[in-house]
Amino acid sequence: MTDESSEIIDHVDDTGTVIATVTRAEMRAANLMHRSVFIAVINDADQILVHRRADWKDIWPDAWDIAVGGVVAAGEAWELAAARELVEEVGITAELSYLGEGVYTDDHVQEFARVYMARSEGPFSFDDGEVAEAAWVPISQLRDWLDGRPVCPDSIALVLPRLDAP
Repeated sequence: MTDESSEIIDHVDDTGTVIATVTRAEMRAANLMHRSVFIAVINDADQILVHRRADWKDIWPDAWDIAVGGVVAAGEAWELAAARELVEEVGITAELSYLGEGVYTDDHVQEFARVYMARSEGPFSFDDGEVAEAAWVPISQLRDWLDGRPVCPDSIALVLPRLDAP
């Protein structure tokens, strides 16, 4: 578990333009728009690595997610943030393919995000404790697998359409 509340991040508008620099705690408290990255990890059998978030996460604890990723640090390049998140959350390095960007907002989070895909068979390690458990799910069966499980709505909205999942 890490103390993320003091991380410095960029508060952005809905076009991704930086408005101010704030702490993560300030961003969460005021639900400020910020930059995020999502990385769908896919293996050679076209399965996606899904994971259940740790119970200590500041948003959607214990929910299943279809992408690793997180908040981009102030001034951090998108691709560097995505590569950092891969190492931190699942312990891998991999070539990133850019899948697009978009905005997600709800009562809990507002984010301007970029979505990437990484191909990897692992092995994976979950040393930072953000991942409570993980599983491979065939992309063709992903929507059925997610049905009835608590899920992170931002990655469903931003990542799932870019996977061409039925």
